[in-house]
Amino acid sequence: MELYRKTLAGIGEVDYKAGEAAQLRIDNLTKPLGALGVLEKIGVQLACIQGNPMPTLGKKVVMTMAGDHGVVDEGVSAYPQEVTPQMVMNFLNQGAAINVLSNHAGAKVVVTDVGIVGEPIIHPELNMCKVRPGTRNMAKEAAMTEDEAIEAMEIGIRLVNKEIDEGATLVATGEMGIGNTTPSSAILACFGGGDIAAITGRGTGLDDRGLGIKHQVIKQALHINQPDAGNPLDVLSKVGGLEIAALTGVILGAAARRTPVVLDGFISTAAGLTAYKMNPLVRQYMLASHLSQEPGHRAMLDMMDLQPMLTLDLRLGEGTGAVLAFNLIEAAVKIMHEMATFAEAGVSNRE
Repeated sequence: MELYRKTLAGIGEVDYKAGEAAQLRIDNLTKPLGALGVLEKIGVQLACIQGNPMPTLGKKVVMTMAGDHGVVDEGVSAYPQEVTPQMVMNFLNQGAAINVLSNHAGAKVVVTDVGIVGEPIIHPELNMCKVRPGTRNMAKEAAMTEDEAIEAMEIGIRLVNKEIDEGATLVATGEMGIGNTTPSSAILACFGGGDIAAITGRGTGLDDRGLGIKHQVIKQALHINQPDAGNPLDVLSKVGGLEIAALTGVILGAAARRTPVVLDGFISTAAGLTAYKMNPLVRQYMLASHLSQEPGHRAMLDMMDLQPMLTLDLRLGEGTGAVLAFNLIEAAVKIMHEMATFAEAGVSNRE
């Protein structure tokens, strides 16, 4: 509890003066004003976050959190629960999409078990931080106690602090957990994101019948648990997930350390929205990597006024979209450092 509270309180405003200085340099580079679009905005945001008009990037890390969900008992997923540990082992053996894309981007993948059901996964590269073996079935009771949600968040805070201490300058969020689009939609519904049917998608591929069940399960979970939208911890504990809580901690921790955090898709953004509701200053440290196929994702991003960099029809999770955005973020920094100004290049500026 103490680490969580300290981290929340430690999140401050970004340095807008550094951003203004960065914008001035960008405006004097050899191009028309605003011609590099979103890349310019990324550069300015990084300058604000780092307090440096010429931001720099070093090590990159993807924090991939894994946990199971009791609500899968209700038939809300097309895949069985045992896929969660199987895919985590695939991550650890370098066989998943997140491994391929992270290798391409030169990023480290940190895999953590915060709540997988079943026998412990034994692997030297796995952080074993299990809070409990999956959440409870939120259609019947609260998914977690508040203490369990805080414990999961503090795991995320500790792990991201460790990576930042070891040189990480850019953090991405990733996850694995069969059934986790259901709590993500429930979180969005709690925070006023819209009608459940409109913001709930097919996840890993539900048919029409399964999608109808999913709608009803979310309605039932909200009715039984009555989460308080004015208390984000209450929402997270009652209808969230262990990996969502851990990612909420990652996001809070990165913001408290003035480190940019790149949101992946729907589940990661549910964590981002929860963190934002806990401390709105978090938004200044977040970048949205892409727009997921999940119908509720746009609503989440709009609630935080975040614009996704990419639209690739992704719906995988793991951190894949966030890692793809690393290349764009690095490009924004390179432009600031390597492009010449009009004066440096001897090119006439606009009159």
